[in-house]
Amino acid sequence: MFSFTTYYLDDKLVRGRVLDVFMPEKVTQKTALFFVHGGGWTNGSRDRYHEIMQAFGERGFICASTDYRLLPMTPGKRTAADQLADVRESYDAFVSILKEKNIVPEIAAFGSSAGAHLASLLVCALPGECGDKPALKNDWVRPVCGMVQSTPASFVPWPETYPAMWGMMECAAGGTYEEVPENYRRLSLENYIRKDNPPLFFMEAENEGLFPGHYNQVLLEKHLQWGIPSQMKVYQYAEHGFFYDLSRPIQREAFEDIFNFVKKING
Repeated sequence: MFSFTTYYLDDKLVRGRVLDVFMPEKVTQKTALFFVHGGGWTNGSRDRYHEIMQAFGERGFICASTDYRLLPMTPGKRTAADQLADVRESYDAFVSILKEKNIVPEIAAFGSSAGAHLASLLVCALPGECGDKPALKNDWVRPVCGMVQSTPASFVPWPETYPAMWGMMECAAGGTYEEVPENYRRLSLENYIRKDNPPLFFMEAENEGLFPGHYNQVLLEKHLQWGIPSQMKVYQYAEHGFFYDLSRPIQREAFEDIFNFVKKING
């Protein structure tokens, strides 16, 4: 058994600034899990992870899944930096919830696709570094590790850029690369790969068509050179953004891999 609670970040409700928390009746895991959905920065919802959260809850994990304000299909004033601020504030609210329950806030972050982009920056970049301006109520509590599936290593154009996805990335950056190149650099994970990073688990799909995994291999190798126990796994026959439920064997395999990675990193 577990309780399910929805928390809004604002007194006057703002669409997207909300998180769901699954609290098992008996918490047996020291690490809580924080999920960030994908959807090309323009769509998606936190409820896509409810089934997975319930499964982790059955193993004693406290879980939270966040929304963030979605972007319009054309570049506007709001960017992925604003979405990252939403995610940081939601994460910060989760920290407060854990503290109120006298639980040490040791949190692992997971994201897929655009959610992996935001989750990886949550883990590796400090508040404000990416152009985000979050209003935090706690001192920053860095995630203990991150699990990221179908992650863009860089926002700067690369040779295999998929045209349809590039249009979404322009929305996320707030303009074309020629117009706002600094936004693309600030939103690039590769610029925040440092010796003090928490470990990352790069979960790559064999049939990935949007964000080639070999770029993340370069980031992984830097971590390993510094002694950070990050890892990477390529899932056979899997496609971009494959981990949203547990109906297929490959999804259940990914579930067990996340469980084992978190236990390895944080007990």
